[in-house]
Amino acid sequence: MRAMEGWDSLLLPALKKGTRTGRPAGYVPWNYHEPEPGVYNFNGSRDLFAFLKEATLANLLVILRPGPYICAEWEMGGLPAWLLRKPKIHLRTSDPDFLAAVDSWFKVLLPRIYPWLYHNGGNIISIQVENEYGSYRACDVSYMRHLAGLFRALLGDRILLFTTDGPEGLKCGSLQGLYTTVDFGPADNMTKIFGLLRKYEPRGPLVNSEYYTGWLDYWGQNHSTRSIPAVTKGLEKMLKLGASVNMYMFHGGTNFGYWNGADEKGRFLPITTSYDYDAPISEAGDPTPKLFAIRNVISKFQEVPLGPLPPPSPKMTLGPLNLHLDGNLLDFLDFLCPQGPIHSVLPMTFEAVNQVHGYMLYRTYLPHTVSEPTQLWVPNNGVHDRAYVMVDGVFQGVLERNMKHNLFLMGKIGATLDVLLENMGRLSFGSNSSDFKGLLQPPILGQTILTQWLMFPLKVDNLVKGWFPIQPLKHSHPQTPSGPTFYSTTFPILNSGGDTFLFLPGWTKGQVWINGFNLGRYWTKRGPQQTLYVPRPLLFPRGAHNRITLLELENVPPQPQIQFLDRPILNSTKHRTYVYSLSSASEPMELSGH
Repeated sequence: MRAMEGWDSLLLPALKKGTRTGRPAGYVPWNYHEPEPGVYNFNGSRDLFAFLKEATLANLLVILRPGPYICAEWEMGGLPAWLLRKPKIHLRTSDPDFLAAVDSWFKVLLPRIYPWLYHNGGNIISIQVENEYGSYRACDVSYMRHLAGLFRALLGDRILLFTTDGPEGLKCGSLQGLYTTVDFGPADNMTKIFGLLRKYEPRGPLVNSEYYTGWLDYWGQNHSTRSIPAVTKGLEKMLKLGASVNMYMFHGGTNFGYWNGADEKGRFLPITTSYDYDAPISEAGDPTPKLFAIRNVISKFQEVPLGPLPPPSPKMTLGPLNLHLDGNLLDFLDFLCPQGPIHSVLPMTFEAVNQVHGYMLYRTYLPHTVSEPTQLWVPNNGVHDRAYVMVDGVFQGVLERNMKHNLFLMGKIGATLDVLLENMGRLSFGSNSSDFKGLLQPPILGQTILTQWLMFPLKVDNLVKGWFPIQPLKHSHPQTPSGPTFYSTTFPILNSGGDTFLFLPGWTKGQVWINGFNLGRYWTKRGPQQTLYVPRPLLFPRGAHNRITLLELENVPPQPQIQFLDRPILNSTKHRTYVYSLSSASEPMELSGH
C-alpha cells in the first residue's frame, strides 16, 4: 500500500473533528488480490483487513482507493494481466468484457469493506472511484457512471465517494454525484488550479488529494528530489487557504518482486525497484529532515503530538561476500519449465501462454547457415521489453524496447537461437493501450522471418525457493560467464542484525532473492538506484544461514561480490542509454499522476 496523510475537512458530518490525528490512505491493487480469475488472496502482505485493524489501533481514519485502476506506479496500474488474455479488450471503458471482470471483483471486495465504513463503526471515511480517469484518453462517461452505481449499490448512500484528477483531467475524470478533488505539486500554480477546481466542485473544501512531496525514479535517469523549502512553502500556502491536503508520498516504499510499473511518454520508461520518492519518511521507515519541516508547518495550524518521534531503525553492514557460479539459466531449463515448452509457428505473448511476470525463453533453430555477421531485428518495436540473445548458449547481446540496437549473429544451420524475454513492468500511466509482453512480432535474421518457436514460461521464483536439492546439468562454464547466469552464496549474521541495503558493485542487470524472497530488480550499470532495501525480517539472525541468489542477465564483474550497507545509494546514474530512443524526444519528461 502507498501510505499517505489525509484530509481534515472532508469528514462525514457526524464525525467530531479532532477525534483522530491522521488520515492514512491506502490503494487496493486488484492484481495483488485476484491473481487468477475467481482466485482471491487476502493473506500475509495482502491482508487488507489487518491494515485496517492496525489503523484502528493507531487511532487513524482511512481514505480507501480501491480502483479498479490505481496507477501508483504499480504493475499495470493494479489491473490484472489476465484481462489481456482477451487481446481485444478495452481497459477502463464500458467494454462488456472489462465491466464483467470489474463487477465480479468488486462484488467480492466491496461487501468485505462495508463493515469498515465509518458510519458502520469502522474507520473508512471516504472512498475514491477510479483514479485520474481524466488523464485516460477514453473519456467514457458511461464507464464512470457504471462504477459510481456499483459503489453505491454495494456500499450504500452514506459513504463519501470522490474522484481525483490533475487539473487537465477534471473535465473527463469528474462525475456529478462524486466529490471532485485535484492533485498537484509544489511547483504548480495553486491559485489557478484551485480556481479551476471550483468550477467542478463549487461547494465544500478545496482538496489537493495528492500533494507531491517527491517524485518517482526511472531506470537511466537521475534520482528525483523535491526541495524542503518548496514542499513546505506550498503546504503552508494551502493550509492558509483552508484547503485540505493529502500528501503523496508521505512514506516511501519498495517495488519488491516484479511489481514496478512503467510509463510511456514517447518511450518506454520502467520504474525502479526503490519507491523512496524523496518522501518525508524514507523507504526504510526513517524520519527525514523533510518530515520535521512539514511537522513545523502543521504545528502553526493545529496541535501536533508532543514528544520525540521514533528514531531510525538499526542498520547493519556486512561483507564484502563472494558469490559462486551455480550455472547458466539454460542449464536449469528443465527445472524452470517442468511442464515443457509450448510450440507455435509464430512467437506468442506472455499473456497468450498465461505467463504474468518475470521471464520467458523463446527458442528456434537457424534455418540456414549464416556465415557472415547478419542483423537480428524485430519489426514494429516488437520487443516488450528486453531480450537477451544467445546462439548455442553463447550470449550475443541485447534488444530493448524503443531502442536502436545493432545485433549481428553468425551460426550454422540448426544452431539453437535462444531469446530470453524480460517483462520490465506493464504500463501504469500514460497510455491508452494494453501493454502485452514478450515477442509481439517474429524476429527477422537478415531478410528471413524466423518461425517454429518453442516457448518456455519460466518459474524462476519456484526454482530459487527450491534451490537446495537441485543440481544443474554438467556443462563447461567460461571463466567469465556472460548472459543469463545464476550466482549465490550463504552467510550468517552473528548478532540481531537490522535493516540493510544490498549493494552490487560491478554487476550489470538482473533479479535478486534473499531467503527465497524476491527483492526486485537491480540495474547497477544504468542506475540511478545502486542498492536494494532489505528489511530486517527477511534475514535470519544469530548464526543461521541466509541465502542470496542473483540472476545476472548480462555481464558478471571480475570479482563477483556483494555488500550490505547501512545507507542507500539511490542517485548514481552512470549510463544515459535512453538518449538512443527511437522517439525523437530525448529529454526527461514530467509525468503527472499516481
